[in-house]
Formats: sequence, structure tokens, C-alpha cells
Amino acid sequence: MRKFGLIGYPLSHSFSKKYFTEKFESESIRDCIYELYPLQSVDELPRLLETEKLEGLNITIPYKKVVLPFLTSLSREVTAIQACNCIAIKHNQLIGYNTDIVGFRKTFEKHLQPHHTKALILGTGGGSLAVAYTLQQLNIEFLFVSRSSGLNKTISYGEVKESILKEFTIIINTTPLGTYPDVHQCPPIAYERLTTQHYLYDLVYNPAKTLFLTRGQEQGATIENGTEMLIIQAEESWKIWNK
Repeated sequence: MRKFGLIGYPLSHSFSKKYFTEKFESESIRDCIYELYPLQSVDELPRLLETEKLEGLNITIPYKKVVLPFLTSLSREVTAIQACNCIAIKHNQLIGYNTDIVGFRKTFEKHLQPHHTKALILGTGGGSLAVAYTLQQLNIEFLFVSRSSGLNKTISYGEVKESILKEFTIIINTTPLGTYPDVHQCPPIAYERLTTQHYLYDLVYNPAKTLFLTRGQEQGATIENGTEMLIIQAEESWKIWNK
């Protein structure tokens, strides 16, 4: 059997295993299996590779950045953003890729309007780096929003005032806030200041409509969740593993 899987922590509500299991069944792929590997530390990765004969891995929170030292080589995109969510394993070589970039771009672009020229990226984890890379390719200015400011292009949530929200009409949530079962959480921004000019994108896919998206939609904003992005990045991973 060819074996693939996902590392991260926790993985109790993973999309990937269900998606690939159903894919293998529907496409009559009988020689492949996809498993979940909830590693409490990324340092457990070498032991996993010793005990499991894997051909590919997906990487999720919180290991997209810290997995890099374990890789043999990096794709151009991973080198640029320093975040990896897909590993191809061939001849004991670990090759790092980032399929979040293509998944995000294809789903993000479809709602863009001419007035969408500046974006706020909520969060500074591995997913935020793929988002920032895409925005740069699209010539969209952006700021990261985190619990504290001071870093390059980073402001705090407390600095997201009405004037900022008028100027930055794209808001992208790359944090896990609002993910099931904590569906009553959302990033702390002034949702009452949002308008029909705003576009809210949430990388969270479970639930399909997070509180972040619900509160934006109540103000007339355009919304998009992370489901289609996940499907595209999963299919891109499959292409990489079968090169």
C-alpha cells in the first residue's frame, strides 16, 4: 500500500483524511491509504518517518513553519514564504511544497472588485504567509493584524479603527478562531463598521459559516470560506505525490 498522511496538532476534526479516503473510494484507487498523525511536537517527525513508510505528508497547524529544518529541499514558493504544507518523500528525501498558495488564489480571486486594493491579514501563522505571498502577486497592499504590533507590516487588533476599516476593505482570517467546536469565537474587530464594500475570507472551513463570516454578511459584506481552498490544495498535493 502507498501511504500518505497529515501531521499537526490537534487533528480531531481534520478534513484531509475524509477527503482522501472518499477520493480513493470514488476513483477506485485501491493501493493508497491516508492516515492522521497528531504529533505533540514536530520533533516526533523523524521517528514517524522511521516507523511508517510514507510517500507524502500534508502539514497543518502548528507545524507549517517549524517543519522546514527537517526538509531536504524546498520549492521556490516555500523558500520565499518559509512555510510548507506538503511534503513529497522520495528516496529518503523530503521535498517541501506549499499548495495553500494556489488554493487560496483560485478561490480568493473570484470575488475581487476594483475597489479591493488593500487587505488586513488576521494572524501571523503559516497560513498567513501563503496569503501574503498571493496578495503580493496580485499587487494588493496588506497589513498583518496580531495581538501585538511592532513587527514589519503588523498592527494590533486595538489599532484596527474605523479609518483602517474604511481603507482596508479585504479582511482575511488565517487564525483558527471560530473553528468547531469553538464556534462562538471570532477575531476582535469592529464588525459594525463593515459595509457592502468589504470582502471577508476565512481559511476556516468547519463550520462552513463562522461567526466571523456571519457578522460580516450581516453588514452586507461579500464572504468566502476555506472549503474550496482545501479541496484545491489537496488535489495539488496529490499531483505532487504522483509526479
